[in-house]
Formats: sequence, structure tokens, C-alpha cells
Amino acid sequence: MAPRSNQQSIGLLGAGIAVVVWGSSGVVAKSLEMSPSAIAVYRFAMYSTALIVWMLIRKIPISWQMLKLSFPGGVCLAFDVFLYFYAVKHTSITNATLIGALQPVAIMAVSVPLFNERPGRRDVGAAAVAIAGVAAVVIIASGQPTWSGIGDLAAVGAMVAWSSYFVASRAAQKSMPSTAYTAGVSFWTAVLNLPVALFSSGGVGWPLAEDWPLLLLMTFGVGLLGNSLMNWAITRIPLWLASTMTLIIPIVAAFLAWWFLDEPLTLPQILAMSVVLAALAVIILGQSPADSAANASDADQPAVSEAVSRRSGVVLKSPNGSAASEPLARQSEDSFSENVAHDV
Repeated sequence: MAPRSNQQSIGLLGAGIAVVVWGSSGVVAKSLEMSPSAIAVYRFAMYSTALIVWMLIRKIPISWQMLKLSFPGGVCLAFDVFLYFYAVKHTSITNATLIGALQPVAIMAVSVPLFNERPGRRDVGAAAVAIAGVAAVVIIASGQPTWSGIGDLAAVGAMVAWSSYFVASRAAQKSMPSTAYTAGVSFWTAVLNLPVALFSSGGVGWPLAEDWPLLLLMTFGVGLLGNSLMNWAITRIPLWLASTMTLIIPIVAAFLAWWFLDEPLTLPQILAMSVVLAALAVIILGQSPADSAANASDADQPAVSEAVSRRSGVVLKSPNGSAASEPLARQSEDSFSENVAHDV
């Protein structure tokens, strides 16, 4: 296995690519002539099928345990995807991304008690500056954005579900490879959105010919590449850091909305984007190998692992009935890292 400092550098790269890819999801969803639940069903049904075929080819085990461990993350992602797509359909991308930018605050709050990850004052301050910059980016985009109470409430729900998905993913992947977890989560996301789609006005009818290219892009570009890379990255970098990097998403969304949807992109907005990128650079470049090792060492403590496992409905036990020991946790982490490197 690569040294921990190299693992963190690779994790940062993977998370960076993921958030850039995710930035296109709102623009693509708003361009599709489909209901939010139908988009989720088609996207994740194709996505999970592709991953399962890949697992069969690579002879990666598929079991009910995989579905059990991925269920909490699947529930969170199902709510997030539906609510976010609903939000961008009923309110502006500006409002949806502004509300979503509050996610790092929630993640920083829970990463301390759950994973014993303690961001420093510099990191917290830089994250606050980045959030302020994101707020400026999305507000300046349209000056006075069209307001929708239902759409904004859906965006709040999506932010909460998205934060919960990060926590559930970090917990579940202590016990299973990244590819298997992503396949299970995608399966549950499609299944849980199917009843909603069946009873929605648009149903789950066959997509129009002009919708297929965008639907495939969202499935295998935004979904396969973005979700797989982030699921893989959050085992190598602190959870709060991965969450903070998602602040890049509104910047990408604003640029794509300007390019494809003719939404304005002004000089003040570009300056605000620069502030966000500078703040993120302070956080990312300030992650020393010593900080990474300290975070990882704390997160490996048995008490923390057991607490996280209980949150996801799974408690790892040793043969004598006690919580898994630190050497066993480290052995599991090493095995997971090797599986992920092989799968990806």
C-alpha cells in the first residue's frame, strides 16, 4: 500500500475531479424533459447495472450483505438526488447551490464526534471564507433570483441528505470495497425513487430521443465517474475536507449555466469565485502528512469505529464478542485500500 501522504494526495485529486464533474448535474437535470424521480430511476438503474456487470467481470463478490451495508447510504442518496433535482426544477440553480453550499458546516460539526477529525482554526476560517464566496457567486449570478418556497425547502432537504450520505459512506466503507458499496447505493437509489416516479405526473415513461444523450452523460459521467471517485477518496482524506471541496460545485454550475443556459456571469461573480478557489487552496495545500496521519490514527480508534458502525446499523465484533481491535481495523483498511486500487 502507498504511504499515507501519497494516499492523501491521490484522495485530494480524486475528490477534486468528482466535484468538478458533479457541478454539471444541475444544468443537465434542468435540461431534461423528465420528472426528478424519473431522472433518478433511469440514472441509477443504468449506473448500478453497469457496476454489477463490472463486478461480475472482475469476479468481485455480490451478496445480500453488500445490499445491507449500502442501504443507509442508499436511503440518503435517494432523498438527496430526488430533492436536489426537484429543487433545480422548481427554483433557480442559484438558490439550490447557495443552500447546498452550507453542507461543509454540517459535516465539520459531525466529523468531530463521529470520526475524531479536528479541523484547525485556519481550516475553519478558510472554510467560512469559501462559503461566503459561494454565497456571493450564486447571489450575484442573477441579482434577484426567482424565489420558490417549495423549491428552496427541497434544497434544504437535499443538503441534509447529502451530508448524511457522506457520513453513511464513510462508515459503510470500513467493511466493504468501494465498487461494491457504490453499486449497492445506486441500486437502492433507483429502487426507492421508483414508487415516487410511478405516481408522479410524468411517470417513468421512455425518455425522449433528445433526452438520452444528457441522461447517459448524467449516468456515466456525473454518476459513474463522480460518485465512484468521491466514494474512493473519502477513505483517504478527512471527511470535512472532502465536504469543503464540494464548494467547487456551485462555481462549475454557475459557469455551465452561463455557457449553456445563458445565465449571466459578471465580473463581481468571477472575483467571488476566485475568493472561493483561494480559500480552498489554503485548506488543501495546508494539509501536511502529519495532519493526515493524525486524523487517520484518531479515526482508527476502536471506540470511534464502533460508534460509526452503530450509526449505520452494523457493529464490527471480534471473535470474543468485543469491538474489533485497532490492528484488525487497520488490517481491514489496508485490505479495502488494496481492493479499491485494484477495482479503480
